[in-house]
Amino acid sequence: MTTPPRILAIAGSDSSGGAGIQADIKTITMLGGYAMTAITAITAQNTTGVQGVELLPVAFVEEQIESCLSDIGADAIKIGMLGSPEIAHAVAKRLAGFEGHVVFDPVMVSTSGAVLASDATIAAFAELMKRATLATPNLPELAALTGMPCETPDEIAAAAHHLAAEHGCAVLAKGGHASGERVVDRLVYASGDFASFDDARIDTRHTHGTGCTLASAIATLLGHGQPLDHAIRLARRFVIEALHKAPGFGAGSGPLGHQAVRGG
Repeated sequence: MTTPPRILAIAGSDSSGGAGIQADIKTITMLGGYAMTAITAITAQNTTGVQGVELLPVAFVEEQIESCLSDIGADAIKIGMLGSPEIAHAVAKRLAGFEGHVVFDPVMVSTSGAVLASDATIAAFAELMKRATLATPNLPELAALTGMPCETPDEIAAAAHHLAAEHGCAVLAKGGHASGERVVDRLVYASGDFASFDDARIDTRHTHGTGCTLASAIATLLGHGQPLDHAIRLARRFVIEALHKAPGFGAGSGPLGHQAVRGG
């Protein structure tokens, strides 16, 4: 039996199971990884929105991370919702000596539109991006992180390269918020090298947790030893299949069908 890659997800809990830690665990498990968690916040939410958020104490977030890394260890870490600048700073400090891959999804707004990061928290993201292998902002997040327009392909590429060069990590600019019949994600390295991933847009309202799922899938595939560009390619296929197999739950932005994607 092949030993599964050890993946630590640092993120918030989604009570409805579609995003956050719950989506992370499902994704990591379906892709053959061993899932561990450090929960930063507990949310009351469903497909129609976020009804409440309770942040966990910073020291307890740190304790969860230490418990996992000091015993089992990790081959890759996925970071999602952090909730406060204090938690962001603490996570960055704890991961300073970590030698595995880090995939950072700079969560600012939920699929339903709820704001999940203050301006101070967003400012603290810089520390994490300097440690990350890959950051995975969507276009509104990319614009907020860079202060640059992200409307045209050239603008998106310029903003992604600016972010990558500033922090020394690769950036995957997710194109789901752009218009058009195709969804184009752009991978840009700090060196300026780039790659594009292009698929037909899927007409569905069941998109809750797509960002969490993609980031967790990339982290798991990196933990399996895949090179970054191939990990992204395979992770996007996982998300696409999960979108097609969404169970149709909820009155709003429904969850993906992680459980139906066998082997990615």
